[in-house]
Amino acid sequence: MSAWGKMRNVFLSDEELGKKDDDHNYSGLRQPSWHPAKVPQRRRLLKRIGLLLLLASLVYVFVKNIPVLGPNDRMRRPNYAYPDLAANIRKRPPYEQSPPSSPNTQSPATPERIFNGPVRFLELSASLHAISGTRGSMAANRNVLFVASSLKSASTLLPMACKMGVELKSYVHFALMSRSDIDLQDLRHVNGIDDSCQVIFHDARPDYALVSTDDRMEKAVFRAFHHIFMYMHPQAILVDGSDDEESFFLRGARQHVKVKKPTLIELPPNSAKRLDWLTKLDSTALRMWDEIHIDILIHATPGASGGLIRLLKSLSAADYPSSSVPHLTIELPRDIDPPTKQFLETFIWPPPHIYNPTNARYLSLRHRIPHQRMNEEESSARFLESFWPAQPQHSHILVLSPQAELSPQFFHYLKYSLLEYRYSAISTYQHWDRRLFGISLDQPLQLLDGKKALSLPSLLETTSSGEQTEGETSTSFLWQAPNPNAVLFLGEKWMELHDFVSRSLEAKQDLDPVPALLSEKDVSTQYPSWLEHALRLARARGYWTLYPGLDTARNLATIHSELHHMPEEYANLENSKSLLADDASDEEVENIRLKLRTGLEIPLSPVSLLESLPNAGNLRPFEDLPILTWDGEPTDVEELKSLAAAYTTSFKEEVGGCTTESSGKQKERENLSVQDLFCAAD
Repeated sequence: MSAWGKMRNVFLSDEELGKKDDDHNYSGLRQPSWHPAKVPQRRRLLKRIGLLLLLASLVYVFVKNIPVLGPNDRMRRPNYAYPDLAANIRKRPPYEQSPPSSPNTQSPATPERIFNGPVRFLELSASLHAISGTRGSMAANRNVLFVASSLKSASTLLPMACKMGVELKSYVHFALMSRSDIDLQDLRHVNGIDDSCQVIFHDARPDYALVSTDDRMEKAVFRAFHHIFMYMHPQAILVDGSDDEESFFLRGARQHVKVKKPTLIELPPNSAKRLDWLTKLDSTALRMWDEIHIDILIHATPGASGGLIRLLKSLSAADYPSSSVPHLTIELPRDIDPPTKQFLETFIWPPPHIYNPTNARYLSLRHRIPHQRMNEEESSARFLESFWPAQPQHSHILVLSPQAELSPQFFHYLKYSLLEYRYSAISTYQHWDRRLFGISLDQPLQLLDGKKALSLPSLLETTSSGEQTEGETSTSFLWQAPNPNAVLFLGEKWMELHDFVSRSLEAKQDLDPVPALLSEKDVSTQYPSWLEHALRLARARGYWTLYPGLDTARNLATIHSELHHMPEEYANLENSKSLLADDASDEEVENIRLKLRTGLEIPLSPVSLLESLPNAGNLRPFEDLPILTWDGEPTDVEELKSLAAAYTTSFKEEVGGCTTESSGKQKERENLSVQDLFCAAD
C-alpha cells in the first residue's frame, strides 16, 4: 500500500476505507515509476504520539479558557480544600513584602489595593462542615445569619446576635467578610461575646483581603454568601444597612439575594435600641420579615377634621422598621372641611424619613359622591370595599379611627406581634392563626354596648426565680369582641368578613320577617355599623382579638373622646336623643356617669417597646393569656368552642336557612368563606 493510503488508515475507519476502495478502481492506472522511501515503524509511532499530544494541548487550552455558561461567574461550586497550602501559597503578595519605592506611594500600614486575583477562602471550610447538626442542608431549618464587613458594623450586630442566641429559639451564626486581619477571638473579646451567647462564628474573609480591589472584595462577598448558603440555608440574613457598613459588602449581599432569594434584613441606624425586639423572634418568623405587607385604612367622618389631621401627623412621625412601606387609604366624606383640604394638599406619604428609593406615593384618597347619608348596609359595604388583600396570607389591614393618635412605636409592636403570633414556629405548630381575628393597639375601657365598663384581667406578678407574689400586673388578653378604633385585621379574616357581610345583607333582603340575629344590635351606635357584622362572625367562629395590657397600651395609641363624632349612618339617630332623660332612674344616671368616666383617654407614655412589655419583652403564648367572651366574662378555650357552636347552630337555622337535618350533616367549611353558615344559597 502507498504512503498516502497508510496515512488514510490513521484517520479513517475500516468501513469508510472499504467504501472508498469500492468506488475507485485503480487496477487500470499506470503505476508511478518512483516510490517514496518507507518510513520506519519507530518514526511513524513518534509522529502519532506527537499528533496526540498536540490535540491534547489544544483541548487543555480550550477548557482552561472556556467562557462561563451560567448567569454569573461567581456561581461556581465551593472549593475550600487547598492541598499543601503552606508550601505552595505565599502568605503575602510580593508587593506587600517590599517597602514602597516612591515617596508618593501609600505607607505599609495602608497597602495599595490593586490585587484582583482568584478568590479563595482559607478558614471557611472548617466552620461550615462543623454545622451539619443544624440541618443546614435543608431548605427549612432554624439558622439565622448575622454578617458584617466593617468592624464598626460588627460591633453593632454582635450584641444583637448574642441576645438572639441566648433566647435559644434559633441557631445563630455570625460571619465576618472584612478586609481587617483581626483574629475572631479578639473580635469576640472586644465586643464582650463569650460562650454564653450561643453564637457560631465563621471566618469568611478571602485571601489577600488587605490589598484586594473593591471589585474583588465584592466578588468575594458574593461567593462567600453562596458557599454559606449551600451549607447553612439561613432563614434570615441580618446586615447593617447604615453608612457604617462597606459599600462593596452591601452590593455583594444584594446580588446574592437576587440570585438565591433569601430574606435579607438591612438594619437601620441605632437598630440595637430601635429593633431590640427583633432578637426575641425565631427563624421561622424572621423569614417572613419582607413577605408581610400592612395597609392602613382611615374612614373619616364629617366634621372630624381636627382628629384626622392629628392622626395623620402621628402616622408621619412614627418609626417604621426596614420593610415594605405601608399603603395609606383615606375614605373622605362628601363634604370635606377646609382645614382637611388644606392639610391634604401638603401631606406627603410616605414621610421623608422612610426609605423610599423609587419616590413612589403610597397614598389613596377616596371621595364619596352621593349627598344623602348612608344607611347601615351602605356604610358597611363601602368600608369593607376599601381594601382587598392580594395575598391573604401575607397582606393585612390596619383600621384606624380619626379619634386615634399613635405613638412612634406603634408599628414596631404591630410587626413584632404579627410575626410572633401569626408566623413563628410555635404559632404554626399550635395553629394560633386559626382563631386570631386581629391585633388591637388600644385597650378598651367599656363593653361594645357602650353601657358597662370592661373589667380588665390581670396576672399575678412573678419574681426573677419564677415565684408568684401577691401583687398583680397588667397583661395582654384575648377578647372575642373586635375593636373599631385601632386594630390590625388579618388578611384571611378580612376576606372571610367580606363574604359574611355579603351573604348577611342578601339574607336580610330575602327574609321576612328579619331574624333577631340580624335586626337586634349588640353594639352601640357610637361605633360604625360594620363592627356589628365583625362581632357576629367572631361569635360564630370563636375568633378572638389580641389586646395589649395597660402598660403597653400607653405606648401604642390613645383615643381622644373630646373630638368624637358619631358614625354617619347613626348621626341623625343620636342627635335626636338626649343623653339623659328628665325622668331617668337612679340606675340610668349611674350608667351615664360610668359611660362618661370610661370614655376618658389613656395618655401616651414615651417608653421603649420592650420596657413596656411584661415578661422581659417576650410575648406570652396564647395559652397563658386570659380569655374574655364578647360580653366581658372570663372563659377558656373549651367554653369558647361551646359558645361558638351554639351560636353557629342558631345562626344557621335563623339566618342561613339550614334545617335541622342539614345542620346535622356538618357542611364542610371552606377556606376564606362562610358558605357553611348559609344553606339557603344552595
